[in-house]
Amino acid sequence: MVAVTYGLARFSYGLLLPDINASLNMSEFLSGATSSLFYLAYCVTIVLSTVITTQEGPRRMILLAGLSAFVGMLMMAVTPNAWVLAFGVLLAGGSTGLVSPPYGAAISLWIQEEKQGKANTWINSGTSLGIVLSGAGAYFLTPNWRLTYLIYAVLTLLILVWNYKAIPKGRMGSRLRFKKGNYSIRGVKEAKPLIAASLILGISTAAFWTFSRSFVEVAGDYSDWQLSGFWVVIGLFGVLGGFSGSLIEKGGLPFAYKLGSLSIASASIILAVAPGNWLMSYLSAGIFGCSYIFLTGVLLVWGIRVFIANASLGIGVPFLLLAVGQVIGSILAGWLVGSWGYAASFMIHGVLGLTALLMGPGKRQNEMANITSD
Repeated sequence: MVAVTYGLARFSYGLLLPDINASLNMSEFLSGATSSLFYLAYCVTIVLSTVITTQEGPRRMILLAGLSAFVGMLMMAVTPNAWVLAFGVLLAGGSTGLVSPPYGAAISLWIQEEKQGKANTWINSGTSLGIVLSGAGAYFLTPNWRLTYLIYAVLTLLILVWNYKAIPKGRMGSRLRFKKGNYSIRGVKEAKPLIAASLILGISTAAFWTFSRSFVEVAGDYSDWQLSGFWVVIGLFGVLGGFSGSLIEKGGLPFAYKLGSLSIASASIILAVAPGNWLMSYLSAGIFGCSYIFLTGVLLVWGIRVFIANASLGIGVPFLLLAVGQVIGSILAGWLVGSWGYAASFMIHGVLGLTALLMGPGKRQNEMANITSD
């Protein structure tokens, strides 16, 4: 479900954007603004999902996420203009906000506590599997982006049926690890670095998700399979980000965060410097894919350790701020690309990403045992 909501419904837009632009006559600014709707919808639905998951458990929100992704991509497949496309984007983007908190809650219900960190980060890496699928689909179906979205929608429907049958019905009884109405946190002081880091990382990564494929296409002499391969590399290396849980255990949360922040900023800078060199562009894609999934896993674990009383809230807050940053970053990237060009936009976003190194989890988040709820 994470693969189809994040990888297909949300992030495949950047891969298919050149063909969408050509079909619907969209400017770079309009493309960036439309992309921001993915993240704007996410901001709304992740709050809704966090509240309902806390009250009712994970099942309803997971199924609603699949339905939202299915309808959204179906609308994008048949859209006659940019307005209908935008509405489909809202539904497709909203699915990712709906799906994140309930899986965090499901893990707290069904997975042994000592294994929950790894489980969260591996489920999070499902995004990468979806990105690989979207890259393969783009290669075989280029430039038929409408047919591509139609196939993605059918696949999502199958996944929705699978989840409907697999997720237990009803409440979880005494095993419910979160309480109705429990939105307390340890204190604003603990949450401030998490909020700031998530926001900055969201802004800095938006350009890569929306415009990286378009950037390498106009900057170098790439074949269709090389352009699709660029996206597949993001997904394949993203799977490695699932090891963030293990690295957090061995090196600590602060070390994992700084490593991820430095890596993801360098990806945009590398692409800004050498977009026409396929080796460097693929290196940039690999670093970005691995570090993005890695970093979201780190933010996920960090959030749960701050919002210890509520696992769904612990996922919801950092992912919400990440999406808020991506709303800002997408619009900013569209404007910068239209005004100064791709290279300047990616360099600015990369340098901005480096500022995230100045913030991060403290030693108190390094051990779960040291965190207690008020």
